[in-house]
Amino acid sequence: MQTTAREPAWKAAALVTGGFVALLWVLEILDAATGHPLDAYGVQPRSEDGLVGVALAPTLHFGFDHLVSNTVPVLVLGFLTLASGVARGLAATAIIWVVGGLGVWLFAQPGSTHAGASVLIFGWIVYLVVRGFLNRRTIEIFIGVAVFLLYSGALLGVLPGQPGVSWQGHLFGAIGGFVAARVLTTRQRSESSITY
Repeated sequence: MQTTAREPAWKAAALVTGGFVALLWVLEILDAATGHPLDAYGVQPRSEDGLVGVALAPTLHFGFDHLVSNTVPVLVLGFLTLASGVARGLAATAIIWVVGGLGVWLFAQPGSTHAGASVLIFGWIVYLVVRGFLNRRTIEIFIGVAVFLLYSGALLGVLPGQPGVSWQGHLFGAIGGFVAARVLTTRQRSESSITY
């Protein structure tokens, strides 16, 4: 009986990231073809119905321009997040997704609707930058520095100022990325193994 070798993490990361981007495009095509009814399923701050958006908002976009601007960062940053281990990358993504969505729901302006994968993008940026330093792994530090150099300008999006852009989604996504890096650190902490 022949056993198959386990696929490298980067292959699985590429498949999962590509599948997620394909889902984003399918949803936006369906949304556009039906008159944009899915836009209403974004996060609607402090409304009971708006809680659904915590689960759905990162998969929804307000038109193709919005989706196009998020596609390449999702492909690059999603892949890098998953490439060092799909399970850990998915756990980081889940933390970013929930922290980002709940932060927007709790603190954004009521009466607004927030959607888009940028909550994940900002979370992945911070996660990738912070995790290497916490784990003290050379390759992860190198990836974090490269991500910072490429996307540091985008981090200004956590500040209010651009009309129609959810800076709250960017801010709480970034906070979620930091939380994910902290929670998922793989380095043994010396203070947790004190001997007498």
